[in-house]
Amino acid sequence: MDKTIITTLGLATIGAIYWFFFGTKEESRIVSDHWDIAVQGGYKPAAIRIPHGKPAAITFTRTDPNTCLEEVVMSDFKIKKFLPINTPVTIPLSPAKKGIYEIHCGMNMFHGKIVAV
Repeated sequence: MDKTIITTLGLATIGAIYWFFFGTKEESRIVSDHWDIAVQGGYKPAAIRIPHGKPAAITFTRTDPNTCLEEVVMSDFKIKKFLPINTPVTIPLSPAKKGIYEIHCGMNMFHGKIVAV
């Protein structure tokens, strides 16, 4: 009986860990040419959809004092911007083609994505 309980609890713990790290994340459903992203323990929303071939803008507002979130990096666009606390920083974008473009913090610990549709 003890082995059954321990095995069941172990499998439940593994399932909870898998769900926490690899489960479904917030997905953007709206296509917009302007987004406001809150930088607080990550990027909220973590995924945004913008139209490709048209100008768009993303405004980041950092309220988290974590030094890791001081910079936002968009490697595909060759953009690296400093994000001062409580100061909106607007970044213009115009992705030429459809695709998924990654964004991350300066230390590559927090991630988000831009989906050009």
